[in-house]
Amino acid sequence: MSGTLAFSPWPNGASAAVAITFDVDAEAGWLAEGEEYRRRLTTLSEARFGITRGVPRILELLGALDVPATFYVPGETAERHGAALLAAVEAGHEVGHHGHRHLRSDKVGAAAQREEIERGLEALERTFGLRPRGYRSASWEITPETFSLLGEFGFDYDSSFMGDDRPYWEEHDGNRMLEFPVHWSLDDWPYFAWSIEAGGNLAPPAAVLDVWLRELDSVIEDGRLMTLTMHPEVIGRGHRIGVLASFIAAARERAQVWFASHGQIADHLGVR
Repeated sequence: MSGTLAFSPWPNGASAAVAITFDVDAEAGWLAEGEEYRRRLTTLSEARFGITRGVPRILELLGALDVPATFYVPGETAERHGAALLAAVEAGHEVGHHGHRHLRSDKVGAAAQREEIERGLEALERTFGLRPRGYRSASWEITPETFSLLGEFGFDYDSSFMGDDRPYWEEHDGNRMLEFPVHWSLDDWPYFAWSIEAGGNLAPPAAVLDVWLRELDSVIEDGRLMTLTMHPEVIGRGHRIGVLASFIAAARERAQVWFASHGQIADHLGVR
């Protein structure tokens, strides 16, 4: 079940709000699929591309356009690539919790779900010197056990559910959490990701930009929040980073849009 959330107008007379977010899965996203992936060095190298090339391109673009973002980072990614990702923290971007080994909560037991939260928190605190306020589950799946853990560990907000297209209260079994909803159509992975086993899509960047801008027009009309989800190894390719640049430019041409991290939006909504 869910509950509606009343909120004041966006800051400085903005017509809508946009949150740019990145899931920095790196190798953890594949290793979570099974131990056999430790032998798949080529697949792991593509994941690592997101750190070596994707993140620097993203940070350069966001810095040039003065846009804050939220980076959801698994604990294992922080442990492997902390030095590279520290640049995002130093640039003023937010780091959120994205599990530890990027294990889907619906595929593991209650003890492993707790371990994902605990070890992820420890790794992020140790690497970046901060305790994340927000959470995003691996593959956007949350079980009753994980939902309860979010309250137990004091998270202020989540970004894994799809029950509305506005910020809302996601509720389950007497617990509730501020939700910044996501959707597959606003994620780069369904459009661009490809694997040997499953194939996938290699959509033209212009087609993806068209979908996102059509959604933005709806967001501006309603005066609501839009959350984009991207992956550095995907959007960080040279021919795709322009999709993000064009989206930001077009948003600013269409209306006064407030670009903000999920933490900044939570503060605006008075949730801490």
